[in-house]
Amino acid sequence: MIYIASDHGGYELKEVLKKYLAELGESCEDLGPTTLDFNDDYPDYASKLAETLLQKDGRGILLCRNAIGVCVVANKFRGVRAGIGYSTYAAKTMREDDDVNVLCLPADALKIDAAKEIVRMWLSTPFSREPRHQRRIAKIADIEREHMK
Repeated sequence: MIYIASDHGGYELKEVLKKYLAELGESCEDLGPTTLDFNDDYPDYASKLAETLLQKDGRGILLCRNAIGVCVVANKFRGVRAGIGYSTYAAKTMREDDDVNVLCLPADALKIDAAKEIVRMWLSTPFSREPRHQRRIAKIADIEREHMK
């Protein structure tokens, strides 16, 4: 399952990507917003997605204007590893090396076709499971246990 959410800045691209995910055969659940509201706040939707992701199996896609705000919020949740998908290279390596489970997209910086390619790359790239990457993710989990009480 792919969970997807945005604020007003990412709303239009979110709607496009929901259709694209369906074309790819991916199950998708939209966690909001359901209408364009220029007064909404990205922490509300990013935290809803992170909480949902931790309760259920799947991965998440978050969108806002520059992807930084939603990425910061998502990474406040123990067990969430969010990264900014500014390119297909970033999407590929964040999956291979870091087993990132939340893709954050900068709606203002991406054309629709580029966003689709980034999503496709992120979805199709598995975690490498190389020992060095597993070791690093274990260290991240240790940091989370120590500092995210």
